Amino acid sequence: MPTELPFDDLLPVRMLNEYAYCPRLFHLMHVEGRWADNVYTVEGRHAHRRVDRLDHVLPEADAGAEEEDGPRKGKEGKDDGDAPPEVARSVPLGSAALGLTAKLDLVSLDTAADPPEAAPVETKRGRAPDNPERSWEPERVQLMAQGLLLREHGYCCDHGVLYFAASRTRVDVPFTEALQGRTLELLRQAQAAARARTLPPPLEDSPKCAGCSLNGICLPDETLALRAVPPDPEAPAIRRLYPARDEAMPLYVQEQGARVGKQGAKLLIRKEGEQLAEARLKDVSQLVLCGNVQITAQTLHQLCEAAVPVVHLSMGHWFYGVTMGLTLKNAFDRAAQFETAQDPARCLAAARQLVADKGVNQRVFLRRNGQPPDAALRDMAALIARAHEATSVAGLLGVEGNLARHYFQHFATMLHPRGIETEWDFTARNRRPPRDPVNAMLSFCYALLTKECAVALLGEGLEPHWGLYHQPRHGRPALALDIMEPLRPLIADSAVVTAVNTGMVQRRHFQHGGTACLLQPAGRKALIKAFEARLDQLVTHPVFDYRCSWRAAIRLHARLLARYFRGDVPAYVSITTR
Repeated sequence: MPTELPFDDLLPVRMLNEYAYCPRLFHLMHVEGRWADNVYTVEGRHAHRRVDRLDHVLPEADAGAEEEDGPRKGKEGKDDGDAPPEVARSVPLGSAALGLTAKLDLVSLDTAADPPEAAPVETKRGRAPDNPERSWEPERVQLMAQGLLLREHGYCCDHGVLYFAASRTRVDVPFTEALQGRTLELLRQAQAAARARTLPPPLEDSPKCAGCSLNGICLPDETLALRAVPPDPEAPAIRRLYPARDEAMPLYVQEQGARVGKQGAKLLIRKEGEQLAEARLKDVSQLVLCGNVQITAQTLHQLCEAAVPVVHLSMGHWFYGVTMGLTLKNAFDRAAQFETAQDPARCLAAARQLVADKGVNQRVFLRRNGQPPDAALRDMAALIARAHEATSVAGLLGVEGNLARHYFQHFATMLHPRGIETEWDFTARNRRPPRDPVNAMLSFCYALLTKECAVALLGEGLEPHWGLYHQPRHGRPALALDIMEPLRPLIADSAVVTAVNTGMVQRRHFQHGGTACLLQPAGRKALIKAFEARLDQLVTHPVFDYRCSWRAAIRLHARLLARYFRGDVPAYVSITTR
């Protein structure tokens, strides 16, 4: 056997297990580099904690008990004694002939036999299943593949052992010709699937999905529901397989001159030697730096490794960009995005839907919370119908502008501030710079929503600056603006109305200078609180009919947009208020 193998091209045996379990899961993990933890994966790592402590070197199958130059040495350079070890843990093996690589949990050895014998032992976190084989096919296939690797290295290997940690049960798995044939066939299929660009279809109403750590990324039920055109009234209810809310939350740092550092797994915010705050890394979903705030290189490295994005905002609420690690290795989504952006028909179809959905949400939000005249609501309904019939993206810009004019003309009817004063008067949308408190708050919340959408898109491996409706322009996250359009009234405008009507933001929180109105730090803090509370609020999804937070809904629809680009779902569907 060669001493060095081209491991980059070999298929990990663990991925062969995943392919046997679910080809779509295999694609997400192996091709796209996706990963997510759940209770089962954490328990699995705990069950493997002993075998993962130290790598052992597997003795050569044709070596004697002792080499001429002395006792055999292990990886750490320590003497293993006069005889080879009877047990080797965490053993790395690879075979160019098989196209496989693996790190075996444990190998039971009998080097005194002729030829030497070896049996792989694979640790599983759960209990032995109550079926005739006392195991599942993916587990047997994984063990058989390990046996094939041991055979390639000169060992006689006719069986393996599955150890189920929860029930402390050892199950012998004989390496029959049927199991070997099935393993080699699945290996051939998996190697072909590793080169495929298209996602395999999801499992239909499968119990496997409930325990899968990638179910919130795979979205099996949502994908099948969107593929059913027209919808199937007898289809099973769509399961929400991902958490309704995230436990981790964004950490905003807006104290000018502050510095973000780290201590172990904690983030520390200091200024002039004084510690202002701290947060555990596992509780932070994104770090948002507002203005003149610095971050150490060590902290940035740790956040990139933990897949926690760092968002950069200016003091004037301008969204600069995002720093994040290279967590995905999939380039197919981005390639499909660029292909879609070059297709005028698909761009127009997506743009129609985005503008129409934004108009629907503006109209419903205004009707529910304000006192617009009936004529304005009728005009908005007519414009929404025109959006569905638009023949060009340029024509949609006019429809969107007229919808916005009606909407903001009556926006003030939704504002009922405590201790109302003339500075709260709002008649039209203005920006760069905003000239009144309401416009200053709207601009700030739109910047926060843009950042939220950009982070969601980057998490899916998409390019936020290359849009379908908004045309690419230097410095503008066009695709983030695309998906946020229908969400503006539902999230950003709602946060502003709540902040004004509940007194969270008041007149003293603004500074007027010339033609500009600036939101002061205390006002930004209060408005961030209102914005984050809105993102954390649960809503019934209008398409899938389950409850999730607005933040989860943004991430869900960024994921579905990527699937739309790849052709996994036939159309992109955004959120509209019922």
